[in-house]
Amino acid sequence: MIRRQAAPFRVQRLQFAILTALGAALPAGAQTTPAAEPAVTTLDVVKVTARKREESLQDVPVAVTALTADQLDKLAIKDLGDLQGQVPNLTIYAARGSNTTITTFIRGVGQADPLWGVDPGVGIYFDDVYIARPQGALLDVYDVQRVEVLRGPQGTLYGKNTVGGAVKYVSKPLPTQTEGQLTLSMGSYGQVNAKGAVGTAVNDGQVRFRVAAASLNRDGYGKNLTDGSAVSDQNTTSGRVSAGWFPTGSTFNAQVSVDRTQDASHMRGFQRLNVNPFDPAKTPATTGRYDIASGMPNANHTSSEGESLTLNWGVSEAWSLKYILAHRASDTNTSIDFDGLPNKIADVRAEYHDSSQSHELQAIYEGQSSSGVVGAYYFDGNAGGTVRNNFFNASFGTTNGIVYTKGKALFGDWSWRLTPSFSVSTGLRYTDESKRAVVLNQAFSNDQFSGTPIAVPANFDNSRSVKNTSPRLSLEYKLSNAVKLYTTASRGFKSGGYNIRANTLAFPTSSKPFQDEKLDSLELGAKMVLDGGRLELNTAVFHNKYKNVQLSVFTSYTQANGQPGFFGDFTNAGKATVQGAEFEFLWTPTTDWRISGNLATINAKYDEYIDRGVNVADQKKFTNTPKFQAALNVEHNARMPFGGVLRSRLSVSHRSKVYPTTDLSEALAQEAYTLVGGGLIWEKDAKLSFFLQGSNLTDKAYKTDGYNIAGLGVLNAYYGAPRTLTVGGTYKF
Repeated sequence: MIRRQAAPFRVQRLQFAILTALGAALPAGAQTTPAAEPAVTTLDVVKVTARKREESLQDVPVAVTALTADQLDKLAIKDLGDLQGQVPNLTIYAARGSNTTITTFIRGVGQADPLWGVDPGVGIYFDDVYIARPQGALLDVYDVQRVEVLRGPQGTLYGKNTVGGAVKYVSKPLPTQTEGQLTLSMGSYGQVNAKGAVGTAVNDGQVRFRVAAASLNRDGYGKNLTDGSAVSDQNTTSGRVSAGWFPTGSTFNAQVSVDRTQDASHMRGFQRLNVNPFDPAKTPATTGRYDIASGMPNANHTSSEGESLTLNWGVSEAWSLKYILAHRASDTNTSIDFDGLPNKIADVRAEYHDSSQSHELQAIYEGQSSSGVVGAYYFDGNAGGTVRNNFFNASFGTTNGIVYTKGKALFGDWSWRLTPSFSVSTGLRYTDESKRAVVLNQAFSNDQFSGTPIAVPANFDNSRSVKNTSPRLSLEYKLSNAVKLYTTASRGFKSGGYNIRANTLAFPTSSKPFQDEKLDSLELGAKMVLDGGRLELNTAVFHNKYKNVQLSVFTSYTQANGQPGFFGDFTNAGKATVQGAEFEFLWTPTTDWRISGNLATINAKYDEYIDRGVNVADQKKFTNTPKFQAALNVEHNARMPFGGVLRSRLSVSHRSKVYPTTDLSEALAQEAYTLVGGGLIWEKDAKLSFFLQGSNLTDKAYKTDGYNIAGLGVLNAYYGAPRTLTVGGTYKF
């Protein structure tokens, strides 16, 4: 939502601050003639499809943050992980040792363990298609129309039920004429990126095409000191091809899309925080954030793909039908060196595979006094793989398994405008879901994992099914043309499953399923447009009762052969209460200035957490859930004497203390920290622009994840990206 200014004025101080932070010199003659009075403007209307129909962001009674393509560019958001800080009560980052596996939490709800068999608490959607597994789901942002983040339970409007919220990636639509753009950039750590897209239409627009691609490359933030190879680097290639048929004079259209992503990056580096007691060399803890000394093959490859067919038919002036057929799959082959040393102390090779197919049928109605959607959804997916564990070069075991998931659902959501000021909407979702887990975990006498197993920790083929009905009720009151109030009561649901890491020899009950999650949410909100249309304020307070919270917990124990080992378990915390408040604002006091940001607070605590018969709720804390978050973006537009417009940005985000792991290790906990970013974009004209963007300008060291496995002597911390600068240009046609 960029606006052209009507009257420029002096901005030397802001530009100087940003240029200094970016390490650049202030351009000579970068002064503008002061104006007698700054011009003002009203905010652009942002359209979203949070309720399966196009509505103004300020009209939809849902806690949703929407960032347009223009905003994503200005904020230097390169992938979904960069949304953290721009969305209240959102935690999102690359999971542990991977570049493309995503970890997402909204309002304390999420899932940090990417092992197959566990559903995410926050759904990731790519053009209305649910991405079932976190591998490959940390989508790179290119050729995007907008990204929407919906907070709170989603199910009455979406094919797949998600208990905590949803992140929707919406790509650019098929064009009616030839258009495209190309962005080239380079930057810190040998970064060289190229992103481009081109689309056209033929036969009077009846047939439309679009091709988009990205090549993202960067040297490592660190090195593997054993062989000198890069770690925490990037080598990603991604592409999408879309086509559509829009017959003249018809209300029917058909669209197909195919996307592929290959990530051939190496391991992610981490900091060893201790001397591993099982290391004969007693190698000191590392001081660098990213350097490791692994003796494993430096491989971390992920491929993902998807195909979809979307049919739209306008049955009448009020009714339309939409059908989405989709297939998605991903494969990951990675080395996980827990110890980060040449010795074989805790070396793991992991392969993950998943494939899913979904069908979704929606009937959408838009009338004078009511509107809504009813739909049916079917999901059929499988996820599995093999993990080979080598502990101390003396204990060799494999985790093998596959989880089959089948789900059917009927959902509906309807809104009635009872008076010009008062509306009510109700929703209901019925889910019938089954999971079958086939697990064979074995122990061997050699590091080839071959021959006759010496033990079988788990061998089972178990199934479970569940039916759930989740309602939603929302009331909306239009206090004035500027202020809209709403309240929503809803239920979220996430099915349980089986622990693929089961070890029934040491933990006999580990083959039993973990239970379904349920979340009952009450939310009150207000959406306001003030100051003559120049100021938007969105607020929400929520109170959630959370039952059977699914948790991944690592436990150290002594194996039958006397060797130390660890067990990855899935368990349920009984009950929790999560409540908080969120505040978002966007203000354009003049055509030249834009100020936006958010504040969020959350209080998440366990009411019941039974551990070996004892309620330890008062000793437990929520992970990935800081109590306080805030962000501020200050942007300015100025006409330059040599032509074009210079757009300046300074961004600050803050998060309070957070625990990334369920063991609540203080060594891995990240204390409160602040990140600073900034950027300059010179738009020479409507077609050509150049940019200089900087992230983490103070080079703040902050932990995002880690491992604390005492039985293996492992205490590692993964860090966010260091200070980076990127310079480049974009050409549009």
